[in-house]
Amino acid sequence: MKILAPYQEAFLAYLASQDFAKEPQGLYAPIEYIIHLGGKRLRPILVLMAAEAFGAHAKKALPAAMAIETFHNFSLIHDDIMDDAPLRRGKETVHEKWDVNTGILSGDAMLIQAYRYFENYDVQLFKPLLQLFSKTAQEVCEGQQYDVDFEERDNVSIAEYLHMIENKTAVLVAAALQMGSMIADADNKNQQLIYQFGLDLGIAFQLQDDYLDAFGNPETFGKKVGGDIAENKKTFLYLKALELAKPDEAGQLRHLYSLHPDDDTAKIENTKQIFVESGAAKASLEAIEQYTTSAFKNLEKIEISADFKKIFTEFGNWLMKRKL
Repeated sequence: MKILAPYQEAFLAYLASQDFAKEPQGLYAPIEYIIHLGGKRLRPILVLMAAEAFGAHAKKALPAAMAIETFHNFSLIHDDIMDDAPLRRGKETVHEKWDVNTGILSGDAMLIQAYRYFENYDVQLFKPLLQLFSKTAQEVCEGQQYDVDFEERDNVSIAEYLHMIENKTAVLVAAALQMGSMIADADNKNQQLIYQFGLDLGIAFQLQDDYLDAFGNPETFGKKVGGDIAENKKTFLYLKALELAKPDEAGQLRHLYSLHPDDDTAKIENTKQIFVESGAAKASLEAIEQYTTSAFKNLEKIEISADFKKIFTEFGNWLMKRKL
C-alpha cells in the first residue's frame, strides 16, 4: 500500500540501525533472527502514522514503534513454543532452529528490551507510555491464556471469544495508535477515540481472519483453508453455528469437532456446510461489517486533518479487503 511506504521505510531504517550483534550470541542471535524475519510491520507503522496525524514528526515516535514491534515478535517466539509450530513466515521457528530453552530466554530478553526503548522519552512522556504498554502486554498474555483455556472447554460463549480476540490481537493495534497520539501530545479524548478505532478494526480483522480460514481462497489467503476446523478451534463461526443451528446440526458439529482424522478433507467440508446452512457464515460477515463500521465512526470524531482521516480510511479499507 503506497501511503504506508514512507513510514515503513523510516521504521526499517531505524530497525537496521539497532545493534543485535551482542554477547552472548546464544541469547542475541535468535533475537536478530526473529526481528529480521519480515512481516508487514503494521503495528510500528501505525505508531508513526498516528504521531504525524496529531502533529509530531514520525522520527520522535520511532523508539515507541520499535518497542511495539519488539514486543510483538517476543510474543511470536513464545506462541510458537506453546503451539509447537515448526514454521514462522515460511522459516524455522526460533525453538526449532535453536531449542525451547533458547526460545524462552531470548523471548524474555526481547520483552525487557521492548521496555528499554521507552527510556528515549522524557519523564513526562515515559510514565504514561509505560503504563499503556504494561497494560497492553498484560492483556495480550491474558488473551493467550483464554485461547489456551478455550481448547479444553465446551461452553465458550461468543462474548468470551470476542473478549479473547480483543486481548490477544486488537489491543496491541489500539495501543500502537494511542502511543503515537500520546507522543504528539493529543488530548485524552482524541487518544481514546484513536484507541477505539484501532480496537474495533483489530477485532474486525481477526473475525475476518477466522472467516477466511474457512472460506478464503488458499492462493490469496496464504495458508491452508480449514486449518482452524482441522484443529477444532472454537472460532466465532463455530460458536455462532452452535447458537443458530438446529439441534441435530449442532450435535453433528460437536461430533465433527471431536474427530482427528488423518485426512480431514471431509470433516472440513461438512463443517463448512453447517456454517453456511446455520447462518453462521452470514452472521460472521455481518459482525465484521459491524466492527469495521464502528471503527470508521470513531475515526470521523477524531480531531485530525481530512488528509489523515483519508489515510486511515484507506488503511482500514485495505486491511479489510483481503480476498474472500
